[in-house]
Amino acid sequence: MSGEETASDGEDAAASGGDDAAASGDDLRQNVGRRFARLPATAAEREVEGRVTREEVLDWWETRFGVEPETFEAYTFWEKGAGKIWALAGDVVSPIEVEAIGMKVLRTRQEHWKPTTDAVQRFGRDATKNVIELDAEDARAFAAGEDLEPDWDGDWGYLIGAHEIAGVVEPIGVGLFTHGTLRSMVPKGRQRDL
Repeated sequence: MSGEETASDGEDAAASGGDDAAASGDDLRQNVGRRFARLPATAAEREVEGRVTREEVLDWWETRFGVEPETFEAYTFWEKGAGKIWALAGDVVSPIEVEAIGMKVLRTRQEHWKPTTDAVQRFGRDATKNVIELDAEDARAFAAGEDLEPDWDGDWGYLIGAHEIAGVVEPIGVGLFTHGTLRSMVPKGRQRDL
């Protein structure tokens, strides 16, 4: 974005109340549930206590699923509410008060970070670990929201449930594997009987 575009966007946001923290009484160093704020690049740039950094998000995706940081090169990351992380292909002025921006990708500020179904379906194709490939019967059950008892000897925790379609392994959604059970985390509204 050029400086002109940024200034114009900032003026538009201020006119709508999105960037005028002083007028609304909001401190930009506080997490405000109705406002999106760009994640700081590193911990040294963090101003909001508890807010994760872009570096931490990229590290988590790489550590947990083997998704390389370059996969997210064109994306900016935003927090709205406590630990709801969104990805936007592009950039806008920060902070901004809108209902949604891009795609919700991750929930942090809890013991174990949880990826969203949308994020797994979008970025899970690039995952190289913690992907459980399901046969046709198990894939149908998983998509319908059913729990499975797969033969998995990998990590416990959140996994990417996937199935091979036309020679390509496609992510279905998020599963939680504990004590030998894979619990489908496919949201009720997205569950399907196939």
